[in-house]
Amino acid sequence: MSAYFIIQINITNPENYKDYIVQVTPIVKKFEGEYIIRGGRSENVEGNWPYERTVVLKFPSFDMAKKWHDSEEYKPIRKIREDNSEGNAIIIEGN
Repeated sequence: MSAYFIIQINITNPENYKDYIVQVTPIVKKFEGEYIIRGGRSENVEGNWPYERTVVLKFPSFDMAKKWHDSEEYKPIRKIREDNSEGNAIIIEGN
């Protein structure tokens, strides 16, 4: 069963965040992930959605998504995101 990494994010330092964008894609691909949604136009139609950006990654399994997120390769790149943004992230199984 596939798994999805979903993050809602507000970028607090766009200039430094650019480094994250450049470096994260090859690591995602290495762990067989693919971008389903990477920002793009959105409209809040119900409830509260206090984040300007939503990203959805698809991985072949929950375990692979966790391996990517917890990997030594991703840790320093994740730190760039964490230092230059605020948000929520989950890994969830799906079709």
